[in-house]
Amino acid sequence: MMRYLALLAALCCSMPTFALEKVDAVLVRKSEKTLYLLHNGKIVKRYHIMLGPKPKGPKLLEGDERTPEGAYILDRKNPNSGFYKSIRVSYPNLTDLERAQKYNVEPGNNIMIHGMKNQWDEKTMARAEKFNWTNGCIAVKNSDMEEIWEAVDVGTPIDIQP
Repeated sequence: MMRYLALLAALCCSMPTFALEKVDAVLVRKSEKTLYLLHNGKIVKRYHIMLGPKPKGPKLLEGDERTPEGAYILDRKNPNSGFYKSIRVSYPNLTDLERAQKYNVEPGNNIMIHGMKNQWDEKTMARAEKFNWTNGCIAVKNSDMEEIWEAVDVGTPIDIQP
């Protein structure tokens, strides 16, 4: 019996953990403060997000601390970001550029999904999860960023909704 239990424990503890499957779309609902990973139209996983201090409405110009709204592509991954990893959103799109031109403003750029700032300690990160603090990016906990990083390939579409 002891031999059986030891064998069972060894098998149990050596079983690999399985990462999320690759997803084919990302959906962000700003009003819900939630990022969804989708595969074949079904939600695979959801994450709490932090946005900029002015989350309502689409991004209008550089420095407005708003997160864009619309259809984009996740077009680049950066493992050496100033934050715990980052995945770039292809903002501005044509609609964003036309709006910026109409108002004669710069639309901004460098909108990312990213983890917490690299230099933050655990206590600061825990506090940051409770409020909107980015400059218009989509921030998540580092452990969530790790999962998103593994599940999302460059070229994955992202829809950011109000």
